[in-house]
Amino acid sequence: MRKIHVIGIGAGDPDQLTLQAVRALRDTDVFFVLDKGEVKSDLTDLRRDMLHTHIPEGTYRVVEARDPDRDRTAGGAAYSPAVGDWRSARAAIYERLITEELGEDETGAFLVWGDPALYDSTLGILEEILERGAVAFEYDVIPGISSVSALVARHRTGLNRVARPVQITTGRRLAEGFPEGVDDVVVMLDAHQTFRQYADDDIDIYWGAYIGTPDEILASGPIAEAGPRIERLRAEARERKGWIMDTYLLRRNPGQA
Repeated sequence: MRKIHVIGIGAGDPDQLTLQAVRALRDTDVFFVLDKGEVKSDLTDLRRDMLHTHIPEGTYRVVEARDPDRDRTAGGAAYSPAVGDWRSARAAIYERLITEELGEDETGAFLVWGDPALYDSTLGILEEILERGAVAFEYDVIPGISSVSALVARHRTGLNRVARPVQITTGRRLAEGFPEGVDDVVVMLDAHQTFRQYADDDIDIYWGAYIGTPDEILASGPIAEAGPRIERLRAEARERKGWIMDTYLLRRNPGQA
């Protein structure tokens, strides 16, 4: 039966690959890579550099396909259906790649940024393909260093405080209000810099973009002070590269409601 590795490759630093991930790379015959277009070609280059570093030439092949576009204008009640349509479109591409490019006795792999279990669609897509029943395979998951872990490490701080919870959420959810009963909140997938809503509160922000790559940018401090600088850095980086991947930790200081 076909076998597939879902390999977490860290937030971008090649040194973040675990020994388990390297073993899985060397066990793979075919790597499936979705091309996100010329603007984000450096993401594909980073993947290829990892393969060149850890696997002998000629022992594997790379199969690329174009990543389907997602309706990023959909909001409100239309958001979840738009994401569902995008995931189904990806599932169709993955199914075709596995069927046509992976021999029945071969091992394939998907290289996932960060950790496959945290805000990534690969595992759900593979389950959708298996439910369709057109192609059979087994798969395993190799955890990776997430952007969340890399962020707090680069800022030399902890993810949570003693006996206190931490919550990971999205910018869309943060816009609805600061989570109740939590003082430490990690925010991902925030295209609108929602932290600006809390500039008047006593909250520190630990922000990072392109974490683990040569383009890494870090900033921290009270939102009122660091926020404008982050906005400027973010705008400059997006203009320079054409895209941005960032995340941040909000830490509410004691005494805040």
